[in-house]
Amino acid sequence: MIILGLNAYHPDSSACLVKDGKLIAAVEEERFRRIKHWAGFPKEAIKYCLKEGGISFENIDFIVLNRNTKANLHKKVLFAIKKRPGFNLIKNRISNMAKIGSIRRTIAEEFSLPLNNIKAEIFNIEHHRAHLASSFFVSDFDEATLVSIDGFGDFTSCMVAQGKNNKIKVFYEVNYPYSLGIFYSAFTQFLGFPKFGDEYKVMGLSAYGKPRYLKEMEKIVILKPKGRFELNLEYFQHYKTGDQMQWYNTAPSFGRLYSDKLYDLFGPERKKNQEIASYYMDVAASTQAMYEKALFHILNYAYKITGNPNLCLAGGSALNSLANGKIYDNTPFNKIYIQPAAHDAGGAVGAAYYLYNHILDKPRNFIMKSDFWGPEFSEEEIGRTLERMNVGTLEHCRVEKINDEEELCRMTARAIAKGKIVGWFQGRMEWGPRALGNRSILADPRRREMIDILNARIKKREWFRPFAPSILEEYTDEYFEKDYPAPFMIRVYPIKKEKQSVIPAVTHIDGTGRLQTVNRNDNPLYWKLINEFKNLTGVPVLLNTSFNENEPIVCTPEEALDCFLRTKMDILVLGNFILERQ
Repeated sequence: MIILGLNAYHPDSSACLVKDGKLIAAVEEERFRRIKHWAGFPKEAIKYCLKEGGISFENIDFIVLNRNTKANLHKKVLFAIKKRPGFNLIKNRISNMAKIGSIRRTIAEEFSLPLNNIKAEIFNIEHHRAHLASSFFVSDFDEATLVSIDGFGDFTSCMVAQGKNNKIKVFYEVNYPYSLGIFYSAFTQFLGFPKFGDEYKVMGLSAYGKPRYLKEMEKIVILKPKGRFELNLEYFQHYKTGDQMQWYNTAPSFGRLYSDKLYDLFGPERKKNQEIASYYMDVAASTQAMYEKALFHILNYAYKITGNPNLCLAGGSALNSLANGKIYDNTPFNKIYIQPAAHDAGGAVGAAYYLYNHILDKPRNFIMKSDFWGPEFSEEEIGRTLERMNVGTLEHCRVEKINDEEELCRMTARAIAKGKIVGWFQGRMEWGPRALGNRSILADPRRREMIDILNARIKKREWFRPFAPSILEEYTDEYFEKDYPAPFMIRVYPIKKEKQSVIPAVTHIDGTGRLQTVNRNDNPLYWKLINEFKNLTGVPVLLNTSFNENEPIVCTPEEALDCFLRTKMDILVLGNFILERQ
């Protein structure tokens, strides 16, 4: 049985392929379009998945989307009657619904196929049910408490459920226009970060402030009994406007989410390039504190309903790594699973597995332990790329082919220990927003100056954003206050005080790190590299940041070479080829 899962006409468009319950491929469209968070029809992602699976559209049994326009239809009608949203908002929603409803015809047109060649049955899965499935059905839990939180999808922003074997039972949901995702995005805009997906900047900035304005935040997010919450809509306008919303074949964007009344509480917003005063740092800290208070409010009630200490968390808000690292201390949960693409891209996987496990009642036979579901390139392909791009371009680089894996890791570790910045391109590309050792830029975490060097020479990003540590899993308890594995870099843990001076380049100002624990079996080559660095320095940690420069993570050898050449990286390890600037 072959299932094509899609997140289409929504931010972070993506596709996945599942065969007899096993995930074959999963990738975001942005990696091919080279536009961050690309929203639209994921044509290139579909092409890759079919190629990886060695199949054609005629072989597909089911095509499933993580949207169901019929979900909550009565609530949508009541909202339109009561709130009377703007015409453009209604127009945009109807247009989006039409695109989702004509997916078979779109596929035929995009791939120049006769319509009757696409024999697959089409399924539409409600957005948050797909989110829940994207975490639970690929976890190793037989039973778990399930929570999904994001901006909106199918008129819902939060859903709480229980997963048991092949079934998901929903207990309650929070509907439009109330949303913790919208709350956080509104303050992201207020703090001068207007682009879609800039919320991680608020997380980084929050460490520099104090939550002095939590009382003001509590006037905006109102916690209700039984795990519910509301927004004080006087401070928002997302439910009135819609003319500035862009979701179709473009980088997603929306207009201003907050209303002028927010100025009564917080004064004027920070302008985009305005200096970040301590006041705005405190607003960022207060935003994060309010989100965490609401999250723990939801999680604690969810546990009260289910009594199950296993938690599967999903939705865009599940990428809030600061809050995720505090769940153990603020709730009864003792095991947590968050898949690497917890945001909307992961809905493609969730839709496929909701169909396979919940609807078709097929047995669960897959656990997502690794993150590497994207394109891979052979030694021959990399070699041809080097030959093709060599003329007049690489004359200042030394190129060496290292056939021995151990020697490749030793040479790379020595270079990093000497202060070199290394682009590391190996194996299949990561699924989700984090680079986890296959499309990474690596550096020495012992050198505090690496933060400024990386930002000046390559990343060109805000000074307050931290870099992440990759640590050998078996050494986690030596360096961090918590030793729960965090393989997908979606949790922030406190670094032990005596180790903060050992790895200052990955220690944030508040003494924390957004770690990735590296398991020897899940990524043996990356584990060997970190282990070689440990043998040289005594430190089982590398600084790991995504292989890109204000763009999506590189996918192909050409993109890796281009990024290497236009920045001031010292070394590029491209498969078993080492390129070094002379």
